[in-house]
Amino acid sequence: MRINHNIAALNTYNQLNSANNANAKNMEKLSSGLRINRAGDDAAGLAISEKMRGQIRGLDQASRNSLDGISMIQTAEGGLSETTEILQRMRELAVQAGNDTNTTSDREEIQKEVNQLTSEINRIGNTMEFNTQKLLNASAGDVTAGTNVPAAGGTATGIAITLGTGTNFSGGNNLTFDVTVGSGVAQTVDLTADYDGTTLDGDDLATAISTAITGATATWDGASGQLTITADNDADGIQIDSASAGSLTSIGLSQGTHAATPASSTPDSSKFTLQIGANENQTMTLEFTDMTAAALGITGMGTGFTTGTDVTNGTDDNGIESGLDVVNEAGNAITVIENALTKVSAERSKMGAYQNRLEHTINNLETSSENLTAAESRIRDVDMAKEMMEMTKNNILSQAAQSMLAQANQQPQGVLQLLR
Repeated sequence: MRINHNIAALNTYNQLNSANNANAKNMEKLSSGLRINRAGDDAAGLAISEKMRGQIRGLDQASRNSLDGISMIQTAEGGLSETTEILQRMRELAVQAGNDTNTTSDREEIQKEVNQLTSEINRIGNTMEFNTQKLLNASAGDVTAGTNVPAAGGTATGIAITLGTGTNFSGGNNLTFDVTVGSGVAQTVDLTADYDGTTLDGDDLATAISTAITGATATWDGASGQLTITADNDADGIQIDSASAGSLTSIGLSQGTHAATPASSTPDSSKFTLQIGANENQTMTLEFTDMTAAALGITGMGTGFTTGTDVTNGTDDNGIESGLDVVNEAGNAITVIENALTKVSAERSKMGAYQNRLEHTINNLETSSENLTAAESRIRDVDMAKEMMEMTKNNILSQAAQSMLAQANQQPQGVLQLLR
């Protein structure tokens, strides 16, 4: 019999510690509701569940982002709803003005209302905001410019001129004229040299222009007799003038008649990107087209528009644009307004499609979040019934170990019987 080392007591003590530790973990899990409270509980499960938690929170935020996108769309569409009503009234006024039962003074009164309604369309376009960002005048977000198209008599970036037969290139120093590129200073072309070594012709004229003019290039097509002057920058127009008209007429040109300023074929637009997913590149773009009066084509210059600038930007009383002329061109105004209505209706239809898509996006995000939450719960959350069962077992083992430890501590006392 040995008394220095009570092996039975040591073994029982270790079992008691194990039972107490297990019991402490059972209570920790039951109190927190989590099966994994620290990495040591389940290292792989912790890593997986944390990734799932990131996805879940990202999906929930993406759903809120989509709701904000719907709010933005509704704000813009609300403004365009009123624009539609204004255009309908303007069309009604144009039809009224087209009737010869009205006198000129009557039509001038109608013109006043048309101008004010046009200014209100500008006000809606220039002031409609969501979270301080303009929505309907292409000044916020990712602004996209329209495509340049030619003015009358020009190409998209310059001027195409067909020189008449029998064009006289023998003027020498008399063949001097100016070319203006964009808003720059007029530059002078002086055709005095025979560049191709044959005869003074259109090819020499093209070379002279390309050599003398910065920002433009000229080409000559001998078969068609066409001279094309192209601006290097597609935002610049080309204009030809001369101090001496004869210098132009000698080659079949007229003073200033071949000016071309590129214009926008479609209104500019603003693009806003919505983050509608939990990960990178899971986005959607909302594009809002410029809906101001100029973009809708109901202000401008020349035939069909008033000579005065009575249309404002809608935020002050300063006239900056010319509205549709219903006094002299009521029929044209009807067609222009009809086209503007078509543009606004198309824009509203696009916004409705955006909104319907986002509603489906939100449903999908919520479903995905729900399913991922269930999966994360199965990994991370504790099964309360099972853990209670484990705790009960460990409680019993702990009590049994305590009882056995007491018994083991009594065993060495048996040696005292040998000393009697």
